[in-house]
Amino acid sequence: MSRPYPPRQFSFFNAGPRVNGKIRAREVRVIGIDGKQLGILSLGEALTKARAHGVDLVEIAPAATPPVCRIVDYGKFRYEQSKRDKESKKHQHATKVKEIQLSVKIDPHDLGVKLGRAIDFLCEDMKVKIALRFRGREMQHTEFGFEVVEKFLNDLAPYGHPDADPKLVGRGLNVMVSPLPRNKRAKNPRLTEGGEAPKPAAQAPASDSHPPVNPRVSKSSQPVVFKPAPSAFANNPFAKLDMSGRQDEEGGP
Repeated sequence: MSRPYPPRQFSFFNAGPRVNGKIRAREVRVIGIDGKQLGILSLGEALTKARAHGVDLVEIAPAATPPVCRIVDYGKFRYEQSKRDKESKKHQHATKVKEIQLSVKIDPHDLGVKLGRAIDFLCEDMKVKIALRFRGREMQHTEFGFEVVEKFLNDLAPYGHPDADPKLVGRGLNVMVSPLPRNKRAKNPRLTEGGEAPKPAAQAPASDSHPPVNPRVSKSSQPVVFKPAPSAFANNPFAKLDMSGRQDEEGGP
């Protein structure tokens, strides 16, 4: 048969501190509305002082002997407490674990790519789990797998440290790497000072003073471009005159 009302030990009735008439102690240590201690008073006297200020009597330390109560507005007390809880949660970082899978016959380029990913994870305060799985007859030479993992850990030394030595469990070799503190950790080499990848240097534009020469064509067959000497006049009428066609006619076939 189901009960119509929840039991007394239900969390709904015990949620939050006791206030005013819900306080069970006969004597309490009272903190005034201005934050000063008023000493040990009976529960009736403490409630009278709280009513005189138009606020509540809140039990803030029920485990103390006698319990500690504070004369304060209960709504303001709950708001300040929730605000403190939010501030404390901001400084708590949830531990995230990222896994990097290796192999005994991993290519050096692939090893470098996985190393860069592991460095990125460690620089973001994440743990990295390095997992290497032996396939087929590779179990007969597990020392090669240990060499790959040891080399990987040595490259990660400026950014993180292993929690324990690599362990062989079944056909897999596993090790957990934790990030170093920020003041002892090296900076991420992928990021520059501005947070972007370095840009390649711009190439100098090709000079137009000397036209490109085709190496397959002999010098005698290439057209000769006539450039008149600079004149002292501002508007030289022969500046735009092209004499290449006339020189070809004089030379003949």
